Amino acid sequence: MIFTPTKYQLQTVATGRVFNDEGWTLDDKQCDKPSMVRPIYEKKQLDVKKEACLGLYRYADWLPIKTMLKNPSEPITYKSEGLANHLGLNNLYITFNGWWPERKARMTTCSFKEMEAYSVCARLGDEQKNQMLVVASAGNTARAFAKVCSDNGIKLLLCVPQDNINALWFDKPLNPCVNLITTESGSDYFDAINLSNVVCEMDGYLAEGGAKNIARRDGMSTTMMSATTFIGRTPDFYFQAVGSGTGAIAAWEANLRFIGDGRFGTNKARLMVSQNKPFVPMYDAWRADSRAMLPYEAEQARKDAAEICAPVLSNRKPPYGLAGGLYDALKDTNGDIFAVSNDEANAAKALFEETEGIDIYHAAAVATASLQQAVEKGMVKADDVVMLNITGGGEKRFHAEHELYYLKPDHIFKIDFTKEEVERVLAEMR
Repeated sequence: MIFTPTKYQLQTVATGRVFNDEGWTLDDKQCDKPSMVRPIYEKKQLDVKKEACLGLYRYADWLPIKTMLKNPSEPITYKSEGLANHLGLNNLYITFNGWWPERKARMTTCSFKEMEAYSVCARLGDEQKNQMLVVASAGNTARAFAKVCSDNGIKLLLCVPQDNINALWFDKPLNPCVNLITTESGSDYFDAINLSNVVCEMDGYLAEGGAKNIARRDGMSTTMMSATTFIGRTPDFYFQAVGSGTGAIAAWEANLRFIGDGRFGTNKARLMVSQNKPFVPMYDAWRADSRAMLPYEAEQARKDAAEICAPVLSNRKPPYGLAGGLYDALKDTNGDIFAVSNDEANAAKALFEETEGIDIYHAAAVATASLQQAVEKGMVKADDVVMLNITGGGEKRFHAEHELYYLKPDHIFKIDFTKEEVERVLAEMR
């Protein structure tokens, strides 16, 4: 089909200022305090395209994109029976992101991070395509961007902690346009972010932007779009495990658009997000009713991150306190944060596979365990409409059905790397 770039303007959450996107705008330069910017789409009512081959681009009206890429996937929502019966819920809807062909779920990376990658890379204009996109990741995001960029010939440099590169598996060899550098064993996601920040100070490299990239958030918001259009209304509760909280922020923003759409009710889903103990910096800040993150020593953070069963949830510098960040999202929706132990997550992981028939990632199991906690505490009632965002699943089955190829690092940096060293290594790589 012929695609016309989506029409939108940007709005600064902190000030309300509306302005034009210059192509890869991440911040409002006229705003003097940290704030998200959001797209204000020309189309207020979402026209979901019927062609399944479009994947997430069926929701293109609310994606800030200039083109459509090859091989797109999308989230799939269905009404639960097995897990719902176990929990005593009459209206539990599962939005599944992963590999489950019987449910028409065909994310070959088995993670909803594909939604970020397909949206972010479709936002790239001619000017950005001349640069190398730089993405820092704890694993799943890197795999998703690598797949999408490889399939579409987009230059990509990944920055990943060395201990997480076993997550960089693929069902076919990658295009050489994808490169990988890592921080040494014992480092964490924040160290990889530091490395990416140094790279992005150099000419020819483009910072993907993380949570501040509107395309990343709106790509993730397709989970809420899938659920709401399937159910016919916005849910009462939204459950998801969070590392940065970006997916929950995205769900909140989509919910606000649905209210503006006028056809899906005026309900704001309560955001019920969860972290994996002992790495719970946002949980601690929320329990203290603090917009600011509490002090968290780097050594302790690395130790805690090494102990959790869902390492993708180990972001030390999440978009929590800025205007339009997770703190605001939780306050606006009367939401809450849960803390889930490894034992609780592992039990929930087994329960989901037993009741629903598919394996899920530990991060998704953390979300499932938090739903169990909410039901046990009486926070969620039997007739509430609940959306459970299963952010990754089907990997066990996918691995059994496919030959796998692993991406190897082009260079491993120590934690105390220097800018000069990074410049020299990248010059040799290019």
